Order: sequence, then structure tokens, then C-alpha cells
Amino acid sequence: MSPLQVALDEYLAVRRALGYKLRLSGRLLHRFVDFAERQGATYITSELAAAWATLPGSAQPAQWTNRLGMVRRFALYCSAQEPRTVVPPPDLLPHRYRRPEPYRYSDEQIKRLLDAARRLPSATDLRPRRSPRSSVCTWRPGCEPTSRAPGPRRCRPTNGVLTIAGRSCGKSRYVPCIPPAWRTSALTRTADRCCPDPATSSFFVSDRGTRLTEWCVRWTS
Repeated sequence: MSPLQVALDEYLAVRRALGYKLRLSGRLLHRFVDFAERQGATYITSELAAAWATLPGSAQPAQWTNRLGMVRRFALYCSAQEPRTVVPPPDLLPHRYRRPEPYRYSDEQIKRLLDAARRLPSATDLRPRRSPRSSVCTWRPGCEPTSRAPGPRRCRPTNGVLTIAGRSCGKSRYVPCIPPAWRTSALTRTADRCCPDPATSSFFVSDRGTRLTEWCVRWTS
């Protein structure tokens, strides 16, 4: 095993012990180490980091900067053990991601979306009852379907507060929700009838009693 691979395994173990999941970063840094090994490199340099970060050439410059940032943090860790390590300067690839202006749905648009959710096909009648409520719980607190939506995560409503467990750095998130989102008696009865023994403790479940996947919530929302 190469010195860079050993250092990467240690780096990921330390960061994850602190609560960082590093799912994407971990995969990409393994690719960086593979790239470095193919170049015959045993330590990090700015040239090596920039050559990898700007792959593929068709990617957006902001993505190159993001990849370089992952290598910079890894290089900072390596520099304590390998004095030849060069930490790439932060302005080596000076592109920055510009967040687009958020689109604001009108009350009428939201009403139409929720009405459409109530008409979604379902073999068990669970989906049209679940989807409007899960959408409200996502939109109103400003949650993101990819990471904080109530469907993909373990959660439960208590006194109008949504608990989303196991979030960033292993901490839970508590989100206050409006009362209509928790008028769930019909949803609970339908879920109990369709899935008397669900395979998950999530509040929102699929027609088969499994936890909603990220893409299911993203597609519906």
C-alpha cells in the first residue's frame, strides 16, 4: 500500500470519527490517490492537485474548485507527516459556485402541487395520503430532499416538532412544523392497515413498508 493510500485511510478515519460522513469526498479522494499513483507521485504537490482537480475537462470550473478543496484539506493533514507535501493555495483555481436565485412558489401553485400529490396512483391508498404531508414537511422548514427530507431519514413528530436523526456530524435536527402537517390520523390508520409490520421506524413509509428513498422523495416533491 502506497504512503498516500495509508495517509488517506488515516485521514478519513479521523474525520469520520469526528462525525463527518465524507461519502462523496471519500470516493473522490480515493480516485485522487489512484491518479497520483499512476503519475508515480508519493506526496502531494500543487501541480498534481490541479491536474486531477481539472478532470474532466468538460466539467464546470466551480466543480474543479470543489475537487481542489477536497485535496487541499487532505494535503493539510499529510503535511504534518510528509514535509515535502505542498498544500495548494486556495486561489489556485479561483472559480466560485454562484447559487441561483431561489424560485418562490405562489400559494396557488403550492395548492395545485398538493392537489396533484393527492391524486398520485397507489395500490394501497397510502401514497396520496403520505405525499402531500411529506411535501409540506419538506417545503415549509426549508429542508432539502437530498439530505434532510423527512422521508429518507428516521423521524417522528412530537408536539409539532419533527426530529430528523443522524444528520451532520451525527447530530439530530429539530424542525418546528405547522399544525396541518401533523393531521396524520388518516395517514397513520392507512399505514397501519397497509404495513402492520413495517421494515423501518421512519414516520413516512412506502407502500411496502420500507423507508422512502431519496429519489422517491425527490421525484414526488
